[in-house]
Amino acid sequence: MNQPLINIERKFRPEIEGLRFVAALLVAIYHIWFNRVSGGVDVFFVISGFLITTSIISTINRTGEYRFWPYITKLMKRLLPSLFFILGIVLVLSWFLLPKSIMSKTIREVFASMFFYQNWQLAFSSTDYLDSSQMKTPLEHFWALSIQGQFYLIWFLVFTFILFMIKKYRLTKVKTLINTVLGILFVSSFIYSIYLTAVNQPWAYFITMTRVWEFALGSLLCINLSSIKINKYIATVIGWLGLIGLILTGIVFNVSEMFPGYIASWPMICALFIVLSGTRDTKYGVKRFLASPVMVRLGGISFGIYLWHWVLLEFYRYNVQETPGFFIGTFIIISSIILSFLMTRYIEEPIRSSNNNKFAFKRLGIIGSVNVLLIGSLLIGGFIGQTKLEQNITAENYPGAVAVNNPNAIPDQEPIPAFSEVFHDLPKAHLDGSNQGLKDSDIKIGEYGKTENYDATIALIGSSHSEHWLGAILQATKDYNYRVLSITRSGTRFSTGYTDDDLKGIWNKNVLEYLKNADVDLIVSHATASDTYKHKIHQQMVNQLQYVKDEYGIEVLAIRDDPRYSFNVLESLETIGLEETAKRMNSEENQKDESFWRQFENENKSLHTIDLTDYFRINGKFHPVIGNIVIYRDNRHLTNTYSESFGPIFEEKINEILKDV
Repeated sequence: MNQPLINIERKFRPEIEGLRFVAALLVAIYHIWFNRVSGGVDVFFVISGFLITTSIISTINRTGEYRFWPYITKLMKRLLPSLFFILGIVLVLSWFLLPKSIMSKTIREVFASMFFYQNWQLAFSSTDYLDSSQMKTPLEHFWALSIQGQFYLIWFLVFTFILFMIKKYRLTKVKTLINTVLGILFVSSFIYSIYLTAVNQPWAYFITMTRVWEFALGSLLCINLSSIKINKYIATVIGWLGLIGLILTGIVFNVSEMFPGYIASWPMICALFIVLSGTRDTKYGVKRFLASPVMVRLGGISFGIYLWHWVLLEFYRYNVQETPGFFIGTFIIISSIILSFLMTRYIEEPIRSSNNNKFAFKRLGIIGSVNVLLIGSLLIGGFIGQTKLEQNITAENYPGAVAVNNPNAIPDQEPIPAFSEVFHDLPKAHLDGSNQGLKDSDIKIGEYGKTENYDATIALIGSSHSEHWLGAILQATKDYNYRVLSITRSGTRFSTGYTDDDLKGIWNKNVLEYLKNADVDLIVSHATASDTYKHKIHQQMVNQLQYVKDEYGIEVLAIRDDPRYSFNVLESLETIGLEETAKRMNSEENQKDESFWRQFENENKSLHTIDLTDYFRINGKFHPVIGNIVIYRDNRHLTNTYSESFGPIFEEKINEILKDV
C-alpha cells in the first residue's frame, strides 16, 4: 500500500499516562477503603482500545501489512513478564499466608490468569466481585487483564478482516469502513451489555462480549480524533469535568451492581473528555496536571500498581483484619507503587525492550515453568494432607448433625472436610451440572437413586438453599426403591414472587408446567428465607408450594431455611478459630423467619414441615462445627458432608410421608 491506511497522529500523549495512574489509584482506593468498584477498569479498557488501535494503524501505515507473529510477540513481551512474576509470588505466599480453604480456588485462578481466561473462570464459578461473604483469592482482579488479552486477539481479527476487504476490493473509503465495523461492534456489544446487566448482572460483569463496546469506544476515538476540533475554553472545562466525574463514579453509582450496562458510559465519557481536552494545550487545563513528569512516571507503572494492590490487600485481610485503616491502606498503595516500579525496571523492561526474542521467551519460559512447578507442589501437598485425614474417618467419630443429641459422647477430631476441600464440598447436582445457573430459564433435571421400577419419586425444587439438602435426601433414600429428582436454579426460590418476564419467573413457570404431568409423589423445598424479615417473601414461597399441593395433588415437605450470617463462616473458622467464630455466630440474629415459621407450622395448610434449626446448635448455641463436620462452605450454604449427616432425620420424615402415598 503506497498510501497510509488512515491518517492518525501517532505521538506520545503524556496526559493519557497520567490518566492511567488516576484510574489505577481510584481502583486501589475504592477497593481498600470502600469495598466498591470505581469505574477505573472501564477507563483502562477505553485507553487500551485507543492505544492498540493507534499501534495497529501505524503498523499498517508503515509496512502495508499486518502479521500475527510480530503482533502477538510484542504483546506477550509486554503482558507476560509482570503477569508471570506476580503469579509466582502469589503461589509462594499462598503456602504460608493464605487459608487452606481458598487454596484450590487460588490455584485454578492462577492457571486461568496464565492463559487469560480468568474472567470466564469467575463467571462460571458465580463469583460476586465485592460480596464480602465470598472468600476472595489474591487474583480475582486479574479478570480485567484476561479480558484485555482476549480483546487484543479480537482486534487482530477485526483489523485483519478490514485490511483484507481493503486489498481485495480496492476500497478507498477506508475511514468509513473502519468506523462502520467498529460502530457495529460498539452498538451490538452495548445493547447486549444493557440487556444482560438487567437480567444477570454478575454474569455480565465478567464476560468478554459485554465489554467489547468499551474498547470499541477507545478505538473510534483514535480513528476520529483528528476530525474533532474544540477550542481552548471548552477543552479546559471538559477536561476538569472528566477528571472530577471519574473520581466521583464510585460514589455516585453502585458500580458493582450496575456495570457494565449503560451506566458504565459515565467513566468512559469522562475518559473521552480528558483525551479530547488533551488535544489542546491550555494554561489551566487538566493536561498540565496529568502530563506532569510525576504523573507520567506513575502512569508508566500503573499496570503494576493495579496488579499489586489487590494481592497485598487480600493477604492483609486474611492475616490481620478485614478493612485496613487509613495508614495501612496508604502503606498498601505506596508498597504497590514501589513494587510496580521495581518489577517494571528489573522484570518487565529487560524482556519488553529486548530485540532478541529468543532471550525474551527463554526468560518467560523459565518464570512460567517455575509457576507450573509451584502449582504442582501445592496440589501434591494438599492431596497428601487430605489423604492422611481420610484415613482416620469413621462413622463414630464423624456423626455430624445427629451429634447434637449427645455432643459429649463424640471425641474431638480434626474436622472434615479438610479446609482445603470445604469450598468444593458441593451437592451432586452442582458437580454434574444439573443445577440450573443464572444464564437462562430452561429447567435442568438431575436424576438419582432408582431410575427404573421405583416405588416413589421425590423432587427437590428451589434455589441453592434447597439444593444443598440433596446430600441428605440421597443418604436418606439410598436403601429404598425411590427416584430422586433435583430441579434447582441458583438464586431462584420456588415462589410466586417473580414476574412473568423475569428469567426467575419464567423458570418457575416452566417448573410448574413440568410438574403438571410429572410422575412425582413428594416435593421437597425450603419455604422460608432466613435473611429477611419480609413476611411477603416467605408467604410467596408457601403459596407456590400450596398451589402444587392443591392443583397437582403432590405431597410437599417444606423446610425451614438454615441460619445465615453476614460473614463467611468458613473463612472465619480458619482465620480466627472455632471458639471465636462460634461467638461471632451467636452475636448475630439468625431467626428472621421465626414468627412466620411458627405461624406456618400452626396453620400447616396440609403441607408437611420440618424445622432443622436445632441441628445447628449445641446446648442452645450455634456452632460452625458439629459432630466433627464443618457445617458451612460460605456464609449460608451447607457442606455436602454435613448435609449427608441429616440422612437419618430425612429418612424418618420421608418414609412417614410416603407410607400413605
